[in-house]
Amino acid sequence: MTVTYRPRPSVVRRDSGLYGYERALARRGLSPIAGVDEAGRGACAGPLVVAAVVLRSEIDGLADSKLLTPARREVLYDRILATARAVQVVVTPPEEIDARGLHKCNIAGMRRAVAGLGCDLGYVLIDGFPVPGLPAPSLAVWKGDQVSACVAAASIVAKVTRDRMMTSLDDLYPQYGFAEHKGYVTAGHRRALAAHGPSPHHRFSFVTVNSVVRSGAGGEIGDNELGAGVL
Repeated sequence: MTVTYRPRPSVVRRDSGLYGYERALARRGLSPIAGVDEAGRGACAGPLVVAAVVLRSEIDGLADSKLLTPARREVLYDRILATARAVQVVVTPPEEIDARGLHKCNIAGMRRAVAGLGCDLGYVLIDGFPVPGLPAPSLAVWKGDQVSACVAAASIVAKVTRDRMMTSLDDLYPQYGFAEHKGYVTAGHRRALAAHGPSPHHRFSFVTVNSVVRSGAGGEIGDNELGAGVL
């Protein structure tokens, strides 16, 4: 009789610290480990930015990007780029989101980011939802940017990259306030859309923008210029 031995599964407690997943996977020989996260999924303007990060060593102060001040994110962003084993960023523009759909673009961006790391991976940790077709075993981790160091690093890289892009857009389109709300829906952003109509960097397939276009607000863009579908 042939007996197949499998390694005893690791149980990672959510209170085991930000490096708990990485340490458990490393003990099983499943390294290097990539973390993947995105920024801009819920925005109605600007790109979707996906980042994948393989850390080389532990970084003090690492945390979910949403829990950090902008200044602290910038400091950690520089530290991640200076010390990480590999970092890859994929930017998907609004017109591609309109044409293909947000979730498809998110999945494709995560695959591209992992593939672009340029190293053989032992495991991939993804924030939120599973991504099929990755070159290594993977796990979708609920609120992964709060419990996994490499996912937290990816969230910081994606967030800082996108925030810088939105701040640059604010220089070109100051009437929308992109530097303040970064393309997310706020009362001020709604008022700007109603007054000026959408910019070329808005996502026309999103309900907030689509409704403005159909109402004729701003008078700049007609229905024939809409993207695909309404989310």
